[in-house]
Amino acid sequence: MKRRAFLQSLTAAAALLAASPLIQAANNPSFRFLRPPGSKDEKDFAATCIRCGKCGEVCPNRCIKYLGTENGIESLDTPYIVPREQACILCMKCGDVCPTGAIESVPREMDPILEKVNMGVARVDRTLCLSWQGKTCGVCYRACPLQDVAIRIGRLEQPHVLKDCVGCGLCERSCIQIPQAIKIIPSHTRKRV
Repeated sequence: MKRRAFLQSLTAAAALLAASPLIQAANNPSFRFLRPPGSKDEKDFAATCIRCGKCGEVCPNRCIKYLGTENGIESLDTPYIVPREQACILCMKCGDVCPTGAIESVPREMDPILEKVNMGVARVDRTLCLSWQGKTCGVCYRACPLQDVAIRIGRLEQPHVLKDCVGCGLCERSCIQIPQAIKIIPSHTRKRV
């Protein structure tokens, strides 16, 4: 009987250890990621994505990765982007190969991108930004594929994020400050108004 009780407690401990990363991951507010351009809203995206991996295979910039348990079990194997590691170049190829429409096909033209892409929005921390501290930089502006539409610069190349920022993350990726002075706030974490 003691052996059976020992094995049961061993099995229970193993199950608890296996579940603990899932519990931690579901409650990990520091894991900030973006969905590929043209993605449905988070709830519909997770329900529609069949985790085929085609979006990552076609991505020429290799910015699309797949979630493990970082965002909970319901998002397992869904595509995501961490802009500081490798940002999206808005090639729009991921939507062309998505078989379910979880990522919508969007033409690589300004108007459709502005209308259909909402990965997030850039936010500048003026206390970290070199240009806002009196030193000319402008790296984020030069990295932006939508200059003067998503971001413009002022005196000393101070960045000003505009309402048409789609959140591709190229500004965050290019920022030379550590920690970065510009970050993308993912659309799936912002409250809808």
